[in-house]
Amino acid sequence: MSSTERQLHLLSLLQTRRELPGALLASRLNISDRTVRRDIDRLRAMGYNIRATMGPDGGYQLEAGNVLPPIVLDDDQAMAVAIALSAATTLGAGIEEAAIRALGAIRQVMPSPLRHRLDAFELTAVGSPREAAPVTASLDVLVDLATAISDRQTLQFDYTGRGGVSGGEEPTARRAEPHHLAISHGRWYLVAWDLDRDDWRLFSVDRVCPRIKRGARFIARSVPGGAVSEFVSAKFKGSRTNEWACRGTVIIHLPAHEVLPFAGDGKVTAVDEGSCTFESGSWSWGALAASFGQFEVAMEVVGPPELAAAFATLAERYRQASNARPIA
Repeated sequence: MSSTERQLHLLSLLQTRRELPGALLASRLNISDRTVRRDIDRLRAMGYNIRATMGPDGGYQLEAGNVLPPIVLDDDQAMAVAIALSAATTLGAGIEEAAIRALGAIRQVMPSPLRHRLDAFELTAVGSPREAAPVTASLDVLVDLATAISDRQTLQFDYTGRGGVSGGEEPTARRAEPHHLAISHGRWYLVAWDLDRDDWRLFSVDRVCPRIKRGARFIARSVPGGAVSEFVSAKFKGSRTNEWACRGTVIIHLPAHEVLPFAGDGKVTAVDEGSCTFESGSWSWGALAASFGQFEVAMEVVGPPELAAAFATLAERYRQASNARPIA
């Protein structure tokens, strides 16, 4: 190895975050103890804070320093950082510009095969990032899924139900053609064609455990709706199109500006200074009526009749609940 290659290899060994004896480093790099000491001094000059302990049990350990020195990443780490930066541009946390610049800097120095993998990675953001708390997804899993999407290889994975293993849910074996990764309401999702169910599915990435062996390559299908965002939005609305199954309108006795912050994808129109119409949708009439009830003020149903019937059903259900005997 050249001097530069040797120092990079030494740095990658020190990044294990544990103390390594000088003799072990010399053996791994096939150099003398004196050369190890000289390379350690060069790394320190670059800004790396490397602590040395003396004695027969002594060694070297990389610690946090006062400045940010150059960082050595392997292929998987570089892809993980790039994916995280891509996701950061969708988080609405005020770091989008910095994330884009950092992603560009990493991409510029990536080897060609890694750069092609990154360029093939597609991330779709659906909905507002502030609508729900984010759910952590393993970067290792994200890298694995992104690679399978880029390579157009069939995935084999175990998928845990919503209740999780702690809730008694046993993972099931799944086979799917992975097409896109999406972020919606703070969660990561895999858009894929489920080979066993012969249909499109939306898998929560935090419940996906890929198996090591992948399947055959596949020819990409067209996502329903023509766009990933349309498909994901339709899934959350319980339909095959990006439209709510149930949609209705009420007159709410509140100023329009007090309703707007809670309107979501609904439509608010002022009637006068103290009331407005609110048109919204949901997956069922009961759920829609209940969502209107969040305002806790007088309202009238404009239509359709199914919405009025849902209000009547809810009113009876709430009346029965109010008369129920308390549980001791």
